[in-house]
Amino acid sequence: MPLATWYDPKIARHLLREEGEVIVDEVRHHWAAYVRPLAEAALAVALLALSGVTPIDIAWVPVLAAFGILGHACWLALSAHRDRFVITNMRVFRVHGVLGHNLATMPLTRILDITVRRPLVGRMLGYGHFCFESAAQEQGVRDVRYVARPYERDIAIQRVVQRSGVRGRQFN
Repeated sequence: MPLATWYDPKIARHLLREEGEVIVDEVRHHWAAYVRPLAEAALAVALLALSGVTPIDIAWVPVLAAFGILGHACWLALSAHRDRFVITNMRVFRVHGVLGHNLATMPLTRILDITVRRPLVGRMLGYGHFCFESAAQEQGVRDVRYVARPYERDIAIQRVVQRSGVRGRQFN
């Protein structure tokens, strides 16, 4: 199995091509989502360096801890990379998961409200979080975190909803 097939979520296979569905935007995580995995990887490197000056009879402890932390950092980074939020002309959906594969879909007709949250750090770095409200009690596409250019993406969703005719024309 080629490596690219393992870490790429293959968004196109989830489209309803026969129905004319096309991708409007595929949202990957903002680079800020990778800060924690990078910090953990740096900690793992520091622990490996520490094992060089540790007494030989307990040097295995920082090495083991470093490999555990490095494995967790790789898991977090791969999880962030495989988490995609997709806006199409018919629906929004989210594909995520490392070993398992999760797909959550929300038709445009079910979107009642989109809240864009931008914490202070997000405002400085250019990301935000989406919170979707729908007619359903539980939905798989509720919170989408670390969205780059969140206001542009919110407007893109609003345009798709308006063009689809779901809400009807609104006049000022």
